[in-house]
Amino acid sequence: MSPSAQDTRLKLLDGALRTVVEQGIAKTSARSIATTAGVNQALIFYHFGSVDELLAAACVHGAEQRVARYRKQFAALGSLTELLAFARTMHAEERAAGQVAVLGQLLAAAQTSPALAAATSAGLALWIEELETVLARLLTATPLAAFADPAGLARATAASFIGIELYEGIDSPGAARALDSLEQLAALAQALEGLGPLSQRAVAHRLRRRSRE
Repeated sequence: MSPSAQDTRLKLLDGALRTVVEQGIAKTSARSIATTAGVNQALIFYHFGSVDELLAAACVHGAEQRVARYRKQFAALGSLTELLAFARTMHAEERAAGQVAVLGQLLAAAQTSPALAAATSAGLALWIEELETVLARLLTATPLAAFADPAGLARATAASFIGIELYEGIDSPGAARALDSLEQLAALAQALEGLGPLSQRAVAHRLRRRSRE
């Protein structure tokens, strides 16, 4: 692909995301995206085939950019408490940047668009993969390591944060309380990290027994 064609594709991808943020997905069309991107709308169909395919590609493109933005910070986290505190900061940044609004609208549109459904899932998978890596590393230092499933926990955590992000739009204090509750669970996990080896083994044994009941 020539540099000019690649540049046009990036303009369209960024333009599609900005259009959703600024105008909402209901008003996102070939014309509005082209205007935002500053290109001829015919180029949308030349490069992507349809508006839905462009939005699908933009969804994955946006997720790649956002995950890359936080990767070094994820790698520097040293505890589950730090992870939750960082997630709260990241949530505020993503909301201010309009990314929470984009996610909400893409999730709604994905219910009737297979292309958007697949792309939204792929975008979320990038976040889940990053989160799973962090959780696997952080859980190693706790009695939960032999009990918890980092892959499942990453998906549960991602689903929780998506729900909280969408819920915040109608009940901001309730969303804040939900985040507080998650931080309390992280504090509990951190307390377990401070136990001696014998106590940690006892806790792990009890958790394994309860999981088999």
